[in-house]
Amino acid sequence: MPTRRRILQAAATLALPSVARAQGAQVLTIVPQADLAVLDPVWTTTYQTRDHGFLVFDTLFGLDSAFRPSPQMADGAISEQDGAIWRVTLRDGLMFHDGTKVLARDAAASIRRWGARDGFGQSLLAACDEIAAPDDKTIVFRLKHPFPLLPDALAKASPSMCPIMPERLARTDPLTQVTEMVGSGPYRYKTDERVPGARVVYERNDAYVPRSDGTADGTAGPKVAHFDRVEWRIIPDPATIAAAMQQREVDWWLSPDADLLPLLRRQPHIEVETVWPTGFIATMRFNQLNPPFDNPAIRRAIIGAVSQADYMIGMVGTDPALWRDQVGYFCPGTPMANATGMAALAGPRDLDAARKALADGGYRGETVVVLTPTDIASAKALAEITADMLRKLDMTVQAPAMDWATLVQRRVKTEPVGQGGWSIFHTSWAGLDMINPAGHIFLRGNGKAAAPGWPDSPAIEALRDEWFAAPDLTAQQAVARRLQLQAFTDVPYIPLGQYFAPTAYQSNLTGILKGSPVFWNVRRT
Repeated sequence: MPTRRRILQAAATLALPSVARAQGAQVLTIVPQADLAVLDPVWTTTYQTRDHGFLVFDTLFGLDSAFRPSPQMADGAISEQDGAIWRVTLRDGLMFHDGTKVLARDAAASIRRWGARDGFGQSLLAACDEIAAPDDKTIVFRLKHPFPLLPDALAKASPSMCPIMPERLARTDPLTQVTEMVGSGPYRYKTDERVPGARVVYERNDAYVPRSDGTADGTAGPKVAHFDRVEWRIIPDPATIAAAMQQREVDWWLSPDADLLPLLRRQPHIEVETVWPTGFIATMRFNQLNPPFDNPAIRRAIIGAVSQADYMIGMVGTDPALWRDQVGYFCPGTPMANATGMAALAGPRDLDAARKALADGGYRGETVVVLTPTDIASAKALAEITADMLRKLDMTVQAPAMDWATLVQRRVKTEPVGQGGWSIFHTSWAGLDMINPAGHIFLRGNGKAAAPGWPDSPAIEALRDEWFAAPDLTAQQAVARRLQLQAFTDVPYIPLGQYFAPTAYQSNLTGILKGSPVFWNVRRT
């Protein structure tokens, strides 16, 4: 008999006409970290696109604040034949924004497209012989071997989610962006109101039917849209945003600059809260297709010059409550975190030794291009610290300035720097994205199939497969230690420390959920 496994689980007086909130109490006005550069949440891992994706698209499973998957679009899941087959059944009332019904074949095509790009999804697809839709409500996974983390994969919330879209869109090549935004989520994307560099608008989907069971928690539970509209305002100047918050012209600033937090905390009508308990991990990512960072010896030499404390202070200031150093390849405080190989980052920094290691490793003066975003203060600080460090190592450095949207487009270029390519970019990942090898996008070594940077490490890939096959937590932790040691050898990226980024919102907002920012469940009192 089948075994049913139901997964339940600046100056306050500054005039700001350009950011004044739309009329009426049913508009939620938000300042994101940066503009929305890409609409397709399968095509990129940027958090702005993920946040956009959760407004427009729904997912088969949600993930609660304890990282447990539970049905969302799914009514439930059945595991049969000792895990060789999974059946996921869609719940009633699911409609796309274009008025068509959500069918199992839409979900199956969406999973295949997402799985071609996402790290966790790639592992799921590798375990599958077939993902089929035998009827309009049932998705069947026929597996080569048991994959007990299947609901966890489909519930993945960050940095990319598995967006369910119509089959006609889901058949788009995973390497090609989908630009027609037809989902089944609680909000519709308003193409006609989009103003690049200024505004992104969403309108409540009145046909959306939230789950009737459970409690909103993370991306799990009922997604109840209390606002008629959600408006993102793109405001590059932090002082302007702070003044708008003080004048109540903006509801929610997702990621305030650290040096403005004391000002915001002094305002009785503004709440400043840390809603991401695992914080964020800052990273330095190399382009490993071209010199000089196609050479692992040169990547290892850079580790010897990196001071995580310098990066964290440059990003968020000297308050020790806001950051920590001595951070490895897994999020601190989570089961896979370990100290193996950490002497490479935690020992004394020695620029002379790093210069020698560069020379011994074969650095011959090649130009290093450090992409430097101007509109995200934290990423700008990381880039500037790296450029300064590399110059101290006598490397030839260029640090072209650009907005984040331009950086996102440029970082996919594989050409050499002389043809518009790049050498290093910096980004931060939610700690949640680095708790284990399953969803850890930067801890891959699958070459051209990897995220921009494209590291090629068969040893990392083999250890990742071994982690999936580990029978219990103790065995997983043993593999994680070996995986971290291999990462210090192959250097797919360099971790630069963990920081905790508070968010700021008007105190008349309630219902803001812990975890990745979502805009349902939020009310204005």
